[in-house]
Amino acid sequence: MINYMSAGEAAKKWGISKRRITLLCKTGRIPGASIVGTSWIIPADTEKLPDARIKSGKYVGSKKKQTPKK
Repeated sequence: MINYMSAGEAAKKWGISKRRITLLCKTGRIPGASIVGTSWIIPADTEKLPDARIKSGKYVGSKKKQTPKK
């Protein structure tokens, strides 16, 4: 039988907010996560995901068009 933890328990275990866990579940980034009623359940043996946010300050596809200097 698979043991599950709630989004709140995962948030405490991984050191991130419950809202962030919910967002990761909604977008399908946490494997095996399911919604039961209004709560997300996550397999207890699931490891914390690597942080996929951009940390370099460089955003792909957001180059500003430069106007030529007069």
